[in-house]
Amino acid sequence: QVQLVESGGGLVQAGGSLTPSCSASVNIFEFNGMVWYRQAPGKKREFVARINVGGKTNYEESGKGRFTSSREGQPKNIVYLHMSGMKPEDTAVYYCNGNILSRDYWGQGTQVTVSS
Repeated sequence: QVQLVESGGGLVQAGGSLTPSCSASVNIFEFNGMVWYRQAPGKKREFVARINVGGKTNYEESGKGRFTSSREGQPKNIVYLHMSGMKPEDTAVYYCNGNILSRDYWGQGTQVTVSS
């Protein structure tokens, strides 16, 4: 059974750093890339970052230069989203997402709150 579990959210002051992680129950290289999304209260879920199978990353515009996605393969199977220079507008529930054979998998999310 494929499961994704996020952790590592929390409360941080503006300008600080946080590194949520996403642990997979299967080899992360089985996924067609891993993607981070976030959803703030009253807003739609939005793309944050992606790391593809080859390790190439891309980021939503506001995260460029501040966010870095990385990963550890077997046996840990974890994807990270390191966030620095955080802003109150980064406050949201952060989700990881992966796709295997056209089926999407989501974690339950981890809350990130940035105080001003």
